Amino acid sequence: MRPHSRRHALAALAAVATALIASAGPVRADSTDLPSLGEGFYWGVAAAGFQSEGHAPDSNWLRYATAHADYGHYGDSVDFYTRYASDIALAKDLGVNVYRISIEWARVQPQPGVWDEAGFAFYDKVIAAIRAAGMRPMLTLDHWVYPGWAADRGGWANPGMVDDWLANMRKVVDRYAGDDPLWVTINEPMAYMMNEVRNGGLPLTEVPAMQDRLAAAHNAIYDHIHQVQPGAMVTSNVAYIPAADALVNGPMLDRIGAKLDFIGIDYYYGMSPEVLTQFTAFAQSALWKLPLQADGIYYTLRHFAQLFPGKPLYIVENGMPTENGQPRFDGYTRADDLRDTMYWIQRAKADGMNVMGYNYWSLTDNYEWGSYTPRFGLYTVDVLTDPALTRRPTDAVDAYRLITRTGGVPAAYLPTRAPATCSLVDAVESCTDPVTLPR
Repeated sequence: MRPHSRRHALAALAAVATALIASAGPVRADSTDLPSLGEGFYWGVAAAGFQSEGHAPDSNWLRYATAHADYGHYGDSVDFYTRYASDIALAKDLGVNVYRISIEWARVQPQPGVWDEAGFAFYDKVIAAIRAAGMRPMLTLDHWVYPGWAADRGGWANPGMVDDWLANMRKVVDRYAGDDPLWVTINEPMAYMMNEVRNGGLPLTEVPAMQDRLAAAHNAIYDHIHQVQPGAMVTSNVAYIPAADALVNGPMLDRIGAKLDFIGIDYYYGMSPEVLTQFTAFAQSALWKLPLQADGIYYTLRHFAQLFPGKPLYIVENGMPTENGQPRFDGYTRADDLRDTMYWIQRAKADGMNVMGYNYWSLTDNYEWGSYTPRFGLYTVDVLTDPALTRRPTDAVDAYRLITRTGGVPAAYLPTRAPATCSLVDAVESCTDPVTLPR
């Protein structure tokens, strides 16, 4: 029998969703009361080392960018390495109080057993600038990049990778724990594994072993962080997969769930029966054509609130991709998507979900793992055509500045897009008990 493809699986989900729509009761008219997110809420922006820094040392990803003829030339990305002070100033001007970066293993440990003080000095300056700007650093230990020498040893297919990883990460934690950062141990573990397979860094047969090693690495460094930084807040963020999250991220969460102080969530794309064809057609080739459904973030938060009752929830990444900074085909603007998303986060908070923070991905455009075409930045940067790498504000800059100043969108705000009919982000409850807009 021919195995079922993802297209077949999604079609089956659509059929179930359609049946549920037919059997669902009348939708409720939700309250117009939309309180702000409060004084203690974390407002942030996010970036990753390899994607934004440039001046990259030898690493698995520098090799991938060089070896794949279909990947765009990496160059020096948006050159955060020399422009970090001005980028941090842009974040301060937004009114955010969290700035997420990654501490690149390849930069601070260029050889086995050898750490580069100059590499650490760069991050010393960046973190000092973040703190001086009144923001709390959120530090990612592993954002999919490891040194070339670790690649030569087999990367995550190497049973010794966990020990090598921990030797470096303990030094990072010891150096920066005094800055009281929020911690992300491993960025999107499942996506990390799939990218290693896609780029030839890991045989498909080694995926279960890599998952076990990532879980062991997370659990061990979690304990170390808490030893040197009492009261630390630690997570490993997951990329939420509509309709299939329990299958995709569930096995990893089973292994590390007991050692998560908050649930870090990345939410970008929605899913519903009417956009299934669009989603499957563009999932691998055109991020800017994937469906954006802001209301899906409500269902995503509800999913994790039910999975981890009482645990704080943090949207570690959320944003909108465009094609080379051009208007989206569906007419959705970055500012409207941001405001609509914030509406649904405020609704989730008002409905009792313990939402503690939100990061916009990303402050500036950057290298999107093989291409500069997808643009996610609040500030757009024409890497390939502008040698000055000018940061040009999008319409979302003013929108985010107002949101951080007022604690969200106004109480009377209504989203520009109606909620999806039977969102497959939460295939059952979104059909039987959907969120609606006030009438």
